[in-house]
Amino acid sequence: MATDISVIGLFLDEQKTAAVIEDISGYPWQIDRVHSPFPSHKIFDALKLKKSPVGWFTLVGGILGFFIGFGLAIYTALEWKLIVWGKPIVAWIPFVIVGFECTILFSVFANVLGLIVLGNLPDYKGLEKYDSRCSADHFGIVVSCEQEDREKVVDFFKNQGGEVTIFD
Repeated sequence: MATDISVIGLFLDEQKTAAVIEDISGYPWQIDRVHSPFPSHKIFDALKLKKSPVGWFTLVGGILGFFIGFGLAIYTALEWKLIVWGKPIVAWIPFVIVGFECTILFSVFANVLGLIVLGNLPDYKGLEKYDSRCSADHFGIVVSCEQEDREKVVDFFKNQGGEVTIFD
């Protein structure tokens, strides 16, 4: 589908916005973005988005961090021996602390990396199709359609009780 026109429908009510999103699924139009003044579970559920895979980045980073931290502690203990009475050089209990700290560190780094990679950041274009009222009290649904469907989309949003802005 060649999308030439973007139309944004603005609504004042979160529930109404979620209902409109569900109604759009029956049409051939594509929802590009939904703007909201606050995070909304109703809108998220209406969009039927799958769960983000960023958690897998965090899990892999945590597991990797634990083993790197544990390995680092073992390596330093074996390389620079600190012999204290009859205690073993590789003492497991204190090394768990280093492993735990590295787990947290690598989890955070992997999480940020996952957000950057999966979020396609940095976005140099920015929000080209945005209405500033979506930062205050409106909810916006940006729909892409073909040129000949423009009036149908505008009528759809107006029939649902929304204000319409067209981006060429």
